[in-house]
Amino acid sequence: MASCSQRRRARPARLTLGLCSSSGTNPNIFMSGRLAVLALALATLLAPGAGAPLSRRGSRNKLLLVSFDGFRWNYDQDVHTPNLDTMALEGVKARYMTPAFVTMTSPCHFTLVTGKYIENHGVVHNMYYNTTSKVKLPYHATLGIQSWWDNGSIPIWITAQRQGLKTGSFFYPGGNVTYQGTAVTLSRKEGILHNYKDEQEWRTNIDTVMKWFTDEGLDLVTLYFGEPDSTGHKYGPESQERKDMVMQVDRTVGYLRDSIRRSGLEGSLDLIITSDHGMTTVHKQAQDLVEFHAFPNFTFKDIEFELLDYGPNGMLLPKEGMLDKVYEVLKDAHPKLHVYKKESFPKSLHYAGNPRITPLLMYSDPGYVIHGRLNVQFNNGEHGFHNEAMDMKTIFRAVGPSFRRGLEVEPFESVHVYELMCHLLGIVPEANDGLLSTLLPTLREASNGTQSTPSGSLLPSGRPPVVTGLLVAVMLLAKVA
Repeated sequence: MASCSQRRRARPARLTLGLCSSSGTNPNIFMSGRLAVLALALATLLAPGAGAPLSRRGSRNKLLLVSFDGFRWNYDQDVHTPNLDTMALEGVKARYMTPAFVTMTSPCHFTLVTGKYIENHGVVHNMYYNTTSKVKLPYHATLGIQSWWDNGSIPIWITAQRQGLKTGSFFYPGGNVTYQGTAVTLSRKEGILHNYKDEQEWRTNIDTVMKWFTDEGLDLVTLYFGEPDSTGHKYGPESQERKDMVMQVDRTVGYLRDSIRRSGLEGSLDLIITSDHGMTTVHKQAQDLVEFHAFPNFTFKDIEFELLDYGPNGMLLPKEGMLDKVYEVLKDAHPKLHVYKKESFPKSLHYAGNPRITPLLMYSDPGYVIHGRLNVQFNNGEHGFHNEAMDMKTIFRAVGPSFRRGLEVEPFESVHVYELMCHLLGIVPEANDGLLSTLLPTLREASNGTQSTPSGSLLPSGRPPVVTGLLVAVMLLAKVA
């Protein structure tokens, strides 16, 4: 599949036009002159920045992206969720959505707002790490590390602002740093000891977001809730505590939709509710443990840098000359552990092709977590597993003036959500790995037979309509000449 940059930013071959074919008067000089003028206009429109979207501010709807962390695709099937059910009847529901690998919070959330697979956007882990300095920082500290996020990929907040919109991020991972010197218009960051479960605070946060739309004139807001992920980790995905939390999520969805109506936004705000990944039960019997400290012939003395004890994922930087030895020791060390050299990691997972990935990386089968020097993982629920495992699948719901009603769509990858959001906002996307065609059928314009072009009124070739018209004119004049 061609990259987005190839699809959108391919430039035509240079057109060279001469005014004279020989000494003396050229009988076609006046026609050639017209060609030169048109060529100059065409070159101007094809210059960088010429693909800016045509203004649609009069008809553009606002957009709210909501993420409930760790909401597995079937969490609404074992408890009563009237508000999520109503949302599906009045809008669009996916059977499930496949997150990017690795199925962690920060990497998957950044995929949603960049449209890139994790190896391409560079936020490869929840933890900041540096293999040279040996520094490793926990999740909450990493949320504020500028260089971890601002590594070349531009998220939708910044793209929208560069094209004249105002955006906000409320607790959303990656929303509190600057990108190439630009900050999100309005943002809030959760504290390190933040209580994810406070339902009243959830409602207060929603009230704030509504004011951002109505009083501050924001066009796009991303809103993050840390549940039911936290409860799923602590008690397990099959626990009553998780079921109770899903009912709290559903009540919050009801409050959110009521707030949209009270704020007068029902006819002008599109709402997407989704998540980053699912959750599965951790196996804790002795025979189920994946323990590096217990592997025969393995020693941490051969390792320069390690990133273990984080669910089912691990990275190792062996000392110089020890790569092959360590790999041979680990590749068959446990039947539930999959160890790869970086260059051999499955390409279909779109993960290992990033400079931040170490020479050895690994993941374990669903339910099995990786212990390093000591056993320090005690969660009853976990994620981070292969994204094709059903327990890692998550939800997608959408409702609003742009979306069809009562539509259930087949599963799709989360990498496509970004293109949909750019289209809804009328902005030109950055280069990305998604396809607008995947989710375009969820929109009313598609069901009504309305001609739909990619974001910003760009034709599939990436040229604005006026550029295509000029190109045709040049070709016709050239034929006459």
